[in-house]
Amino acid sequence: MDVDRAMLDLAARCALRGSGVVEPNPMVGAVVARDGVVLGVGHHGVYGGLHAEREALASCERQGHDARGATLYSTLEPCCLVGKQPPCTEAIVRAGIARVVYAQADPHVKGRGGAEVLRSHGVAAELSDASAWARWVGAPFVKRVQTGLPWVIVKWAQTIDGRIATRTGESQWISNAGSRRRVHRLRARVDAIITGIGTVMADDPMLTARDVRRVRRSARRVVVDALLDLPLSSALVQTARAMPTTVACDKGMAVAHIALERREALEAAGVDVMGVPGRGADQIDLEKMLAALVAHYEATNVLIEAGSGLMGAILAADLADELRVYVAPMLLGDALARPAIGGHTAERLTDGRSFGLVRQKRIGDDVELTYIRLRESRGVPAASAVAR
Repeated sequence: MDVDRAMLDLAARCALRGSGVVEPNPMVGAVVARDGVVLGVGHHGVYGGLHAEREALASCERQGHDARGATLYSTLEPCCLVGKQPPCTEAIVRAGIARVVYAQADPHVKGRGGAEVLRSHGVAAELSDASAWARWVGAPFVKRVQTGLPWVIVKWAQTIDGRIATRTGESQWISNAGSRRRVHRLRARVDAIITGIGTVMADDPMLTARDVRRVRRSARRVVVDALLDLPLSSALVQTARAMPTTVACDKGMAVAHIALERREALEAAGVDVMGVPGRGADQIDLEKMLAALVAHYEATNVLIEAGSGLMGAILAADLADELRVYVAPMLLGDALARPAIGGHTAERLTDGRSFGLVRQKRIGDDVELTYIRLRESRGVPAASAVAR
């Protein structure tokens, strides 16, 4: 079991190399090993490209290792259907692999069955929960397939006492330059970055990945703006032809005659106007908005960078899967300084949302904390085994 966990952990690290370039396909990593000795590794490196299992087997061959009788570890059940690539099960059987251990069953109904195909050819195939890392890597893809919703990452930078700005709104900069570089790297691998109209009005952000050596994808910038108030002069609109941009508004406003001129002006500037069912006078249904991002743009990972109002609404609706919190060594000590999360979610401790700490990283004097929501029902792995 310890060997299986170590090998699946390694496969998970390999899978992460495809982050931001393989979506909407899943990130997948694979390792070929014999008695705990690694013979070859691989990952799904580009959308439509060679699958991780085939790459791992090719790695064995390049290094002169015989894979016959070895074990292949994969973060996802090997495929058995012909798609952009031939079935991985075929290559596994041909290579003489004796055992396959995988961390996630294929969530696609049409894609399932790889394990059974392998068993029918005498290959032992086992679904293993030994590596929570491997399950975490696959969780965004699994969630999107099973629920029609993307993996939602909520990010903020705060002081030690949980404030994201002074009472006057000053926030630049709470976190240090290293933390901000980490955020830009995160932006460079997600499918969409979501903010609220309040943040646009206050900060006029660009929401782009800057000073990143390799921008893996240009994330779609999405503004939650129920009443279609997005200014034509904003940086987002002015750069909409260069960077994909969407405004998510109340679906009634999207077709209302009173908003016709505004909608046409935004569309002429290159902005997609996406109508979403409303919730109240100036709100939209955030879950339906997330589902629309999957349906329209095949979004797998989305990043929330917003003020306390929108972040509070996301958390109150229990839509957050992952938190990235940057804690700076600063104390404001002001009850009127702005909190990270607004709204009214819980009156009792038992009503609070539970998250598990899965990673902590020191960045100078800042600390980056990564939490995942403890919610097995949406494809999210238990955090206890990940946090080590």
